[in-house]
Amino acid sequence: MDQHIAEAIGRPDLIRLDDRLICLRFESMKVASALAAVRHLLDTGVVRRGDTLLDSSSGIYAHALALACHRHGMRCHIVGSTTVDHTLRVQLALLGATLEQMEPCSDLKLDQKRRVERIHEILAEHPEYHWMRQYHDDIHYLGYRAVAEQIRRSTGEERLTIVGGVGSGASTGALARYLREDSPDVGLVGVQPFGSVTFGAEHVADPEIIIAGIGSSIPFGNVGHASYDTLHWISFDAALAGSVDLLRRHAVFAGLSTGAGYLAARWERSRAPERTVLFIAADTGHRYVDSVYARHREAAAVDSLAPLPVTSPAELALPWSRMCWNRAAGAEPVSARQCDQPHFVGGDHELDPVPGAQLGEQP
Repeated sequence: MDQHIAEAIGRPDLIRLDDRLICLRFESMKVASALAAVRHLLDTGVVRRGDTLLDSSSGIYAHALALACHRHGMRCHIVGSTTVDHTLRVQLALLGATLEQMEPCSDLKLDQKRRVERIHEILAEHPEYHWMRQYHDDIHYLGYRAVAEQIRRSTGEERLTIVGGVGSGASTGALARYLREDSPDVGLVGVQPFGSVTFGAEHVADPEIIIAGIGSSIPFGNVGHASYDTLHWISFDAALAGSVDLLRRHAVFAGLSTGAGYLAARWERSRAPERTVLFIAADTGHRYVDSVYARHREAAAVDSLAPLPVTSPAELALPWSRMCWNRAAGAEPVSARQCDQPHFVGGDHELDPVPGAQLGEQP
């Protein structure tokens, strides 16, 4: 029996949508990483019960950290994006978290920059606060070991490809790392929005939106580039089509990043008939009722969509591009070789160690 609601929220469900397509569905994915990170900090004596944990968030991580602090008797201080909505503000208040929300801003890069500046101001005023550095500290990998073990138990000997948003690198990178301990040929497909700097798409703007949570306008320190075999850049419109189809076809009501992951997963499954493809549903669809699901009549048929194959970030184009990354450690892929068949070469690569956070890095 769970001792706190956070433990239940952080544990995902595995749903087999067909014989080779699995959905790893979270109510709120970052709860798993926040819980494990806070527990580790307490166990190692870095923080004590009653200390204040600090971080910046556009919403989901704020809720996750507030829950973890509630579970372990910590104080929580969040510098929130303009995107934090009323529902979350009320929950944070009742959970005892302090929220400083940025003034409205249409430029997400400027919003992140202002949050970074405020984090440093707070640390100067309160050096006793512990900065969680969700975008830089690989402590946030720890919570996904149990998820990887759950996947391994449920899928057995199936050859797996994991598909999910890159984001800070913690969820997809961690799952690949832990699953590859036993099965080095586990494939990892990262999903990015156009405009994200992480894999060099900052020069291509999506006229609708940068999909929050799977990309960034600033560099993230805990993305292990060498973990990824293939990348998909997916626009808002294409992700909307994926989200709508996922609900219609499989009754899974999930967020916009899940629609993007589902679209990429369907494509990868079609290219590798010997593999089972598992995609991550990081959160539910409630935040997207008006912006996505109410526009279901605008959704393109997913079977009519296909990615543009590219060999360099310079070739990226809306609405959907796909590139073989080949577990390259830097900002460019190792080569432009095909990654369709064989799909992944697995054991020919070493795992990329995730860079740890350094003092003074930006969130």
